[in-house]
Amino acid sequence: MTAAPPVPDPHRTHDLVGIGIGPFNLSLAALAHGLPTPLTTAFYEQRPAFHWHPGLLIDGATLQVPFLADLVTLADPTSPWSFLNYQRTQDRLYPFYFAERFHIHRAEYDAYCRWVSTRLPGLHFGHQVDAIRWDPQTARFDIDHTQLDAHGEAESLGRTHTRHIALGIGTEPHIPDPLKPLTDTDTGTAPVIHSADYLHHRDRLLTARHITVIGSGQSGAEIFLDLLRARPTGSEGLHWLARTPAFAPMEYSKLGLEHFTPDYTRYFHALPETVRDTLVPQQWQLHKGIDHDTIAAIHDELYRRTLHGGWPDATLTPGVTVRTAGRVANTRVELHLAHTQQSTRTRLTPDAVVLATGYRERPLDTLLHHLAPHLRRDTAGRPRVDAHHRLDLGPAITGHIYVQNAERHTHGVGAPDLGLAAWRSATILNDLTGTTPYPLPKRTAFTTFGLTQPAIPTQQPTLVPLTRP
Repeated sequence: MTAAPPVPDPHRTHDLVGIGIGPFNLSLAALAHGLPTPLTTAFYEQRPAFHWHPGLLIDGATLQVPFLADLVTLADPTSPWSFLNYQRTQDRLYPFYFAERFHIHRAEYDAYCRWVSTRLPGLHFGHQVDAIRWDPQTARFDIDHTQLDAHGEAESLGRTHTRHIALGIGTEPHIPDPLKPLTDTDTGTAPVIHSADYLHHRDRLLTARHITVIGSGQSGAEIFLDLLRARPTGSEGLHWLARTPAFAPMEYSKLGLEHFTPDYTRYFHALPETVRDTLVPQQWQLHKGIDHDTIAAIHDELYRRTLHGGWPDATLTPGVTVRTAGRVANTRVELHLAHTQQSTRTRLTPDAVVLATGYRERPLDTLLHHLAPHLRRDTAGRPRVDAHHRLDLGPAITGHIYVQNAERHTHGVGAPDLGLAAWRSATILNDLTGTTPYPLPKRTAFTTFGLTQPAIPTQQPTLVPLTRP
């Protein structure tokens, strides 16, 4: 492709540009749309349309948060972009009312977000952001982007200017080092797929004689259950491996859930870095466990298969790590396993493997390459993020870069949780405007996290002119 270099537009500067359109930046766009004093905004996404984990929209799978954790309700229940208003526009309020469903289907949440994404102005899909620079002469960010055609090929180049940025580039599938040889050499007839792509390869997986699922979180449990239900009794050919010492339920007690409140987020952010780094791995059951209904469904399905005698050909083994992995003659996968408590080792050779090994935050360094000299980091080399969800860029850059779901190391386990999406978006907009268009509660938990309480961050005026000529 030959294209002219992008020509800056000196006459238009946005107040806010969002990069990435997942649920978090979609929440920010929806709440920004409802401000009493409008902001000029634009949001860019590389994908051609909104899709939320399409490979995991397994039939019957539900959200692990209540429907009130939509894009806007916990900050503005009157917003036209609420889930309940979506139901109203679809003539489904009464069916939803009688369904008495607090946790909605994932597919329904995906459809709701797509409904918002197709009606909210200022969203630009099929746009790949290539670079971000700071122009000290105009005190604004310059964002270079490429518009993509329906096939993902470059079509044209462009440049956008903005005073502030919101990064919501999300996460990417994570594959642990011992398992990377399986995906680096994905040849032969034995499929090895990450859970993120499960539905795209489900039919192929079901033709395999023996399937191993690796990973004890919610995705691993849902995939194991879906495969189990699809296999004939007595010929299941399934193995489920978990590194955790048990197939553990998610912490879902009322007080346990208070770890996903703004109160806990503020408490966590005020802790020393070393304490935060110790806490996050210890809290895995808050967000990496399995919900009780899924565990019960798995047990019920296994039990049903014993009603006429015998046991299902399904093995569930926790406390196991994969030491090394490879392929055998391109027709099978070889997994070398170690059991932590027994100090024993063995080998497993399935015909297909599903890696339900989770996700990791996408690194910001590539996108922020030109801002690297200004980006302040902690002792582990991670970007510092303040209480307003802003990157610490140093005094030379007067614009703000807000981050969404890239701050678990500074804000705790609630960073990727949908239940804090609206609160975080409101926090960002309150800070950006220097006002409180979305008044936020001063207290959100019965638990007092600590002997002294961190102060609630006050709003600070920024460069956004709320009255324009």
